[in-house]
Amino acid sequence: MDSESAVTTCYRHPEVECYVRCVRCERYICPDCMREAAVGHQCPECVKEGARSMRQARTLVGGRVSAVPVVTYVLIVLNVLVYLAELVRPEIVDRFAMVGAGLAGPDGGHYLWMDPYPAGFAPEGLVGGEWYRLLTGAFLHLPPTEGTFGIAHVVMNMLALWNLGRLVEPMLGRVHYLALYLLSALGGSVLVLLVAPEDSVVGASGAIFGVGAAYYVMARRVGADMSQVNRFMAGLLLWLVLSAFVTSWEGHLGGLLAGGAVAVAFAYAPRDGRRTVVQVGVCVALVVVLGMAAVVKVSELTGGGVPL
Repeated sequence: MDSESAVTTCYRHPEVECYVRCVRCERYICPDCMREAAVGHQCPECVKEGARSMRQARTLVGGRVSAVPVVTYVLIVLNVLVYLAELVRPEIVDRFAMVGAGLAGPDGGHYLWMDPYPAGFAPEGLVGGEWYRLLTGAFLHLPPTEGTFGIAHVVMNMLALWNLGRLVEPMLGRVHYLALYLLSALGGSVLVLLVAPEDSVVGASGAIFGVGAAYYVMARRVGADMSQVNRFMAGLLLWLVLSAFVTSWEGHLGGLLAGGAVAVAFAYAPRDGRRTVVQVGVCVALVVVLGMAAVVKVSELTGGGVPL
């Protein structure tokens, strides 16, 4: 046999002579293509195929395990960027804050809703069809015109989200955590609409209260030491009570209730093929209930003929 015909080369790098085979596909691989295996070496393609066939680790609620709380970091960055945008364009707050019933006056001012409203006035907020405010208000904070209090608002909320998110997101997984956060924000906005529709509300507090409720539910589900968790919940409830005097307690309570409901559905759904159906079903049902409540309330506001 000719010596040249006996020369073997890497299947990915034909110019490289080699004598080692992949233990799975038995193709020749060069040192750059060798991947350590339990026995011998594998080629890159076999390693990828093995990773796809390997069962992915899951959280208790069925989400994918992730060591880095990426969603929490992204939410914090979004909130901070929006706040910086408020420095340049303060009118962002008026345009995207959660307000259920308002009028924009010809002088550019904002007034309470009344039906019929005076000539030259235009409806704004949810009564004006701006339904996006139910979520966008959760990414705004008190404007810089509020001075130190405005800065403290966003700083305190982001610190709370930083501490809670890094605990709860790994328990749920990224998709479940994001769904819980947004539904908590929605629940807080809807309760504000139902109880105090004339208020212009901003802040991530409602969503953060929902994450706090999820922390409590998940701690109970995994059988954690509840002494520290109970102290945390006591502080959260104290914050809820104090918020009645300084900010929107309706948004906090709504977020707490919505987040708690979603967390219970995630944590206690049957651990079989029905789990995803139950979890998605509860989230969809909550969106429908909150949406219907918002529509009914707005209909009452625009049809009652009584000034707020």
